[in-house]
This record gives sequence, structure tokens and C-alpha cells, in this order.
Amino acid sequence: MPDLNTWFQDPRSSVRLQAALAAGTAADPADLSVLLERCAVAPDFFVRAMLTWAITRLPPAQTMPAGVAELDRDLAQARSQALHTLSKIGDRRAFPMVSHLISDPVDEVSQAAWRAAVVLVPADRRTELGEQLLSQLGRGGAELQLSLGRAFLGLGEEICAPLLQQAVDDPQRSESARTHAAATLRLFHDPAGAFDSALAAAWREVALGRTRRAQGAPPE
Repeated sequence: MPDLNTWFQDPRSSVRLQAALAAGTAADPADLSVLLERCAVAPDFFVRAMLTWAITRLPPAQTMPAGVAELDRDLAQARSQALHTLSKIGDRRAFPMVSHLISDPVDEVSQAAWRAAVVLVPADRRTELGEQLLSQLGRGGAELQLSLGRAFLGLGEEICAPLLQQAVDDPQRSESARTHAAATLRLFHDPAGAFDSALAAAWREVALGRTRRAQGAPPE
């Protein structure tokens, strides 16, 4: 019978998926290093998802520190997939290391970090996380901005709405950041609404505030 490494080298994604399934079913801690390495390089989304499931079948005392160690790797996929896996393991002790990657220069990693951070944040650090997420306002295109908006939603309106409103009203922030904050505020009232429309409305709102200040009148 071939070992896991042999299965994972198979050119057929169906075989690699079956290998990940077999590893999770057997749940052998000796396979952890192989599973983590495959997470770092596997090109198939469904294979990576199955690898994460297989890792979560192993003892958290082993998988959490191993997942945290992956966060220091140069390979972006290793970091992003480790973040996703840590969110599934659910050990809040990983939060400080996870939140450190919220500003990662690679969008895929940063996005995974803010998603994982919302899952792992201790109750007494939610405001701190909200403030940290503010630093990412205005980053990327509409799809990435929507993802961050959903992270704010996951953290909760009570924590995030006041922070986002402060960002909207802060003239020191870029127009794109203020617009993103305004669009995210709209999501709290219409989570299923079209984010592109919310961004367009927010652009008008921010532009109107800028025009009113230029005319000497306070923004509404």
C-alpha cells in the first residue's frame, strides 16, 4: 500500500483528495508534518479543505503549535492555509500570532488572518481587534473590501459601529478608507445587500461631506 506522500504526488486530484480523507479517517499524529506540507503546496481548494479537516482530527495540543509555526513561513499559501486551519482548531491561544498577520502584504494571507482572528479573539480583546482591522480599510478592490466588511460584521455591531463611524469622520484617513468604513456600516443594516451599491452610496456620502467642509459647513 502506498504511503501518504506517494498518494499526494499523484497527478489526479481525486486521488489526492482520497489521500487526505484517508489521513483524516486514520487520524495518526505521525502524519501531521505531511499534512501541513501539503496544505502549503496543494493547488486544489477541495484537497486543502480536506487536509484541514484531517488536521483537526488530530490532538489540538499537537496541531495548534504546529499550525502557529507555519505562520512564519515565507510561502504565502502555507501562512494562509495555516490561518484557516487554526480557525478550525479553535484554540484562542493562537490569537496573538494570528492577529499579527492582519497586515500581511499578501492579500490572501491578510484576508485569512482577519477571518481567523474574528473566530479566535478573546472577549476582552474584541475592541483591540476592531481597531486593528481599521488599519485595513480601503485595501484592495470591492471583493477584498467586502471580506473585511464581513469580518467587522462577525466581530459585532456593538464593537465595530462606533469604530467605523470614527473612521468615516476622520479627515486624516484616506478617502478610500473612509468610503470603505461607510459602506461597511451599511452592511450592519443590510448584510445581504449588494456591496458594490453600498460602496457607491458611501462614495457619495464621503464626497458630500468633503464638499460641505470645503464650503465651510459641517458635514451632516
